[in-house]
Amino acid sequence: MKIKHYTPDQSGLAYSVGVTLDRFIKIKQEDFPFASGELSQLLRDIALASKIVNRETNRAGLANIGGAFGQTNVQGEEQQKLDVIANIRFMRALSKGGEVSAIVSEEDDEVIDLQNKSGKYVVAIDPLDGSSNIDVNISIGTIFSIYRRVTPIGSPIQIEDVMQPGCNQVASGYVLYGSSTMMVYTTGHGVNGFTYEPSLGEFFLSHPDMKAPRDGKIYSINEGTFNHFDKGLKSYIEECKNREYSARYIGSLVADFHRNLLKGGIYIYPATSKAPNGKLRLLYEANALAFIAEQAGAKATDGKQRILEIEPTSLHQRTPLYIGSSKMVDEVERFQKVKVHSVI
Repeated sequence: MKIKHYTPDQSGLAYSVGVTLDRFIKIKQEDFPFASGELSQLLRDIALASKIVNRETNRAGLANIGGAFGQTNVQGEEQQKLDVIANIRFMRALSKGGEVSAIVSEEDDEVIDLQNKSGKYVVAIDPLDGSSNIDVNISIGTIFSIYRRVTPIGSPIQIEDVMQPGCNQVASGYVLYGSSTMMVYTTGHGVNGFTYEPSLGEFFLSHPDMKAPRDGKIYSINEGTFNHFDKGLKSYIEECKNREYSARYIGSLVADFHRNLLKGGIYIYPATSKAPNGKLRLLYEANALAFIAEQAGAKATDGKQRILEIEPTSLHQRTPLYIGSSKMVDEVERFQKVKVHSVI
């Protein structure tokens, strides 16, 4: 019997489709702080739910699931039908996976106790960020943050398992539903992006070891509230205009952040006279993106301190957010400090 050794195809007839998310997670398992398989499965559960949400968003116009649901969430924001659908999809995936003991969601007033005392992880999630953009066919996203619970496994879930600073995250990520669907995540060992191939039903590694440019020429901020900014931020925005930087603001946090991560830029959602605590939520928006930003070489602050060092005091706590290329974040902080001192 003759044995032929395998050699990669060199005919050029069958190109490589790349590394799947599932295979990548298995390869990188040893990078996880607690490499026993649960975190790997948890990431797969999130990926599965995102595939379902991707399908739902793509058929929203045909299935009459666009538009408002007719209720408001705990934030006082009008829920869209797809907000509710996405929340259900992720809740089901995370509860059936068995690795999660509790969930904090933008769409729920209280912590969701899954009654899974053996679950080692807590997930904070914004199931569908920017969902009001669905009806006008603009990119939206999912943001997730994963913590290892701090109370003993087997005991009931406690509030300290949920109220942890961002520096305790073991993983975080986002899914961008746009011209293509991407999942980007970190476990504290760099940032990797995966693009969904719908005909195969798989995420493939498309953006390995993502690094944010140190500087950029894009600023993303809702200038409609300019009159409510502090003097330092107003001066910084004027300086961006003087330098002829590009103003890019989609209104979907994930989409704005993703663009700046790739091209270099800064996203700002500041404290204002109308919203002195900012608007974005710390636990399931700011912390998750700040972890990714830092792993990619970028920065994230509330204008005064590092986002990941903020101690949460309430479940749906809001925070200002300055996130993006490190040089731009440093500069806007300097502008604000100078103006504060000049007023004094």
